[in-house]
Amino acid sequence: MTGTRWTAARDGPAAGRDAPFWDALDDGERAALRRVARPRRYPPGAPLCFQGDDSDHLVVIESGWAKVTSSGEDGREVVLAVRGPGELVCESAVLGGRERSATVTALGPVRALVVPAARFTGFLDAHPGVWRLVSGTFVRRLDDASRRLQAHVSAHGARRLAILLSELADLSARHAPPDASGAVVLGPPLSQEELGSWMDASRETVARALAALRAEGLVRTGRRKITVLDPAGLRAFARAPGRARPRAFTL
Repeated sequence: MTGTRWTAARDGPAAGRDAPFWDALDDGERAALRRVARPRRYPPGAPLCFQGDDSDHLVVIESGWAKVTSSGEDGREVVLAVRGPGELVCESAVLGGRERSATVTALGPVRALVVPAARFTGFLDAHPGVWRLVSGTFVRRLDDASRRLQAHVSAHGARRLAILLSELADLSARHAPPDASGAVVLGPPLSQEELGSWMDASRETVARALAALRAEGLVRTGRRKITVLDPAGLRAFARAPGRARPRAFTL
């Protein structure tokens, strides 16, 4: 996106609001941020930052996907979110001057820009308009968390999973358009255990819910791969609280 087009989107009601951080920057801002960053590649499973660490850097994902997790005193890891291309991660602790509250881990190969905290705040001081983008990122993530909490309370089983997969399909479609049939391959390669952690359900519940969605012709599954065959149908399934349970399964 060019600087001219982004100026319009930044002032518009919605186009800029949902754009990933990197995509929302203009060409000059991107060049300036690259000058204070160092490129880095992370293999699958590598941490971009650790929960509990002191804040000394943040990361802009250029390509690939990462999961955000938190561990309690019992050691149980809970998936809080996924982040993809263009997203700013490991930033809240840096800007808030506190220990990191979550771990960010590469789900697959990740290419990123690592920015030391002092250099990032210097970049923001030199480009004050970017502060609005950063604050907008915080607000959007709070809204997303609130919406997922509401879904968690109001939905169960296959419908709760359908809500999550619909959101992931919308996110994935921003980076890889649907195929000719309209199907969307989910970008984040999440396991059933990770999906279960995210929706506070067991792996067995996720497996049954996926089977139900497959029976409805809404998804196709493979190892760490989910294809949403009918995004509109999946959204309708997710929005139907009074819907009868799927034909062949009881959750």
